Amino acid sequence: MYMQLIIKKIYIVIFLLFFTHSSFANEIFVSLKKNKVNVRYGPTFEYDIKYVYKKINLPLKQIDKKENFRRIIDLKNNSGWIHISQLKKSNSVIATKDKILFKKPTPFAKPIAQIKEGRLLIIEKCEQNWCKITSEEFEGWIKTDNIWGLN
Repeated sequence: MYMQLIIKKIYIVIFLLFFTHSSFANEIFVSLKKNKVNVRYGPTFEYDIKYVYKKINLPLKQIDKKENFRRIIDLKNNSGWIHISQLKKSNSVIATKDKILFKKPTPFAKPIAQIKEGRLLIIEKCEQNWCKITSEEFEGWIKTDNIWGLN
């Protein structure tokens, strides 16, 4: 009797760990592949278009998936469903506050430019608390605080 109770508790713990982990596993950042992407009310092409994104590389958070569609949410909390063919692994972030772009990944390096809040930044690579990014004519390093879209 005591052994059956322990086994039931172990099954419950495993069940909770599996479902808790799998729900968080769906929440990843992705980016738009194209300049024009339809966002739908539901996870099929039969659903109406809710709105259209017109910004390639825009980072979005994937919060759910159903077959070939992904439910996303953007920085401004707009949400909807996008076909997986329009998404790619995240390669960009958005600055949520003004930031300084540095020549090297240290605050003691030469500042290159000021990055304004809302700027889309393309990530080349990240190391510890820094990411090497490009933004139009600038290339350099920013700290990873106050940016949206990083996994």
